[in-house]
Amino acid sequence: MPLDTSTYSLALLRLDGRRWNELRRLHAQISVQAAASGSSYLEMGNTKILCTVSGPSEARRGAGGGGAGSSEGNLEVDVSFAGFSGVERRKRRQDKRTTDLSHTLTSSLTPLLHLHLYPHSTITLTLSILSQDGSLLAACINSATLALIDAGVPMTDYLTAVTCASSPSTSDEEAGDPLLDVNSAEEQELPFLTLGTVGREGRVGVCVMESRVRGEGVEGMVAVGIEGCARVREIVDGVVRGYGKRFA
Repeated sequence: MPLDTSTYSLALLRLDGRRWNELRRLHAQISVQAAASGSSYLEMGNTKILCTVSGPSEARRGAGGGGAGSSEGNLEVDVSFAGFSGVERRKRRQDKRTTDLSHTLTSSLTPLLHLHLYPHSTITLTLSILSQDGSLLAACINSATLALIDAGVPMTDYLTAVTCASSPSTSDEEAGDPLLDVNSAEEQELPFLTLGTVGREGRVGVCVMESRVRGEGVEGMVAVGIEGCARVREIVDGVVRGYGKRFA
């Protein structure tokens, strides 16, 4: 059944009861896998991610980036989907979506990691998608950030992300209203982008958009996304500090 987009006025509620600038429930934990160097479990609404970090370990001969002859370490990202994670059963382990996710995560996280401290080494990031309900890339970025912090890998700052959409405009001359933290039903019907920011200053580190939208709408989506990333950063920082207090 097509999504009823007539309820997206800024004064009204969305189909799941949220206002236009509200995040879904975000729950996160770190150190959930004792055998891994670092790990995290994150829920953004009904999108659920389990992330583990292994390494640094000796780089494989011939590996790209931080191979055996490189003076810097290398980050490898492996993304897998559980067969029950979505409505459709997944038959192939690697497809274009999985490859794009791995590439985006690698390119966005590598500049923030101090990999020069791990020459000739590889750090492997493994993300298992347990449930999909929109904002998948944003959830993967947030989960990966927590797992890397838990593993003790030096980072410049937090990288946090959200997904924003643009609701249909009432006229051709006006941009649509921005929506924060979209779910799967909204992603299917509305143009959306994933935005990630670094640190308290809100420097944009990730901006991925796979659908078409009016230029006027992008500005509103980015503004709402930056504000949303700041709120996610507070939650992520609270998780890290809360875990650290257990050992104080």
